[in-house]
Amino acid sequence: MSYKNIFDAHAHYDDSWFDEDRDELLVSLPEKGVCGVVNNAVDLKTAAKAIEFAEKYGYFYAAVGYHPENIIGIPDDYLEKIAELTKHPKVVAIGETGLDYHWDTPKDLQKRVFEEQIKLSLDLKMPLVVHDREAHGDTFDFLRKFKPNALVHCFSGSVELMREAVKLGCYVSLGGVVTFKNARHSIDVASEIPIDKLLLETDAPYMAPVPFRGKRNDSSKIIFAAEKIATLRGLGVQELLDITAENAKRFYNIND
Repeated sequence: MSYKNIFDAHAHYDDSWFDEDRDELLVSLPEKGVCGVVNNAVDLKTAAKAIEFAEKYGYFYAAVGYHPENIIGIPDDYLEKIAELTKHPKVVAIGETGLDYHWDTPKDLQKRVFEEQIKLSLDLKMPLVVHDREAHGDTFDFLRKFKPNALVHCFSGSVELMREAVKLGCYVSLGGVVTFKNARHSIDVASEIPIDKLLLETDAPYMAPVPFRGKRNDSSKIIFAAEKIATLRGLGVQELLDITAENAKRFYNIND
C-alpha cells in the first residue's frame, strides 16, 4: 500500500552514505509520499549543507547547530554564525544539540555548548532539537531549568521520562527503533505518548527499521515505524502519518 503525508522530523542527508545517489534519492522521495524533511546539522559545515538542500528541494527544511560529538575546537563565534544562518527562511530550528555521554567528549564543554544553544533558541524564539544519549539526568535538568520549545529526538528514555518531557511542553520523535525486538522502552513510549506530541523521524542514514536494520535508512522507510506505532495505538497508518505530519509542522512553525 502507498502512503502520503510522510514527514521526517530528523535526518542527515549530508552524510557520506548518500554521496553516490543523493540527488536521485531526494528527487524520488516525494513520489514515495514524503511531504517534509528537516535536515539537522551537527556543525557549521553541515548547517550550510542543510540550507543548500532546503534551497534545492522544496519539501526540505534545515536545523542549524552543534552536535555534542562535534564541539571539540568549536569556534568562539559559533553562536553568532548560527544566529546568522537562522535568518534563512527555510531554517526552522536550532539543532541538533544536546548531551552525549556515550563518547568521551568533556562533559563540561558539552553542557556549556548545550546551554548556549538553548539560550539562543529562546532568544530567537525558535524550536530546539535535542540529542540525549546516556545523559537523561543532565539533559532533563537543562530542560526543566530553561523550558525551551524542544523536540527530544530519537527518544530513548522510559515512559516516566516521556511524561516529564510532555509536562515540560516537549515533543518526542520516534523512528526505526520501535521495530527492534529489544525496544521495550520505545514501544511503551509509542503506546502511551499523547498523540499530539509525537513526531516520526528516521535519523537517516542511521537507525533503519526492521527489515532493513544495519542498512542505509531514508525517509520513505518511516512507514515501517508508522505501521508498528499505528498498530500499538489502534490507528490507521495513514491517520497516524497525517497526525504526525501536522504535529511536525506545528512544532517547526511550517505553514506551507
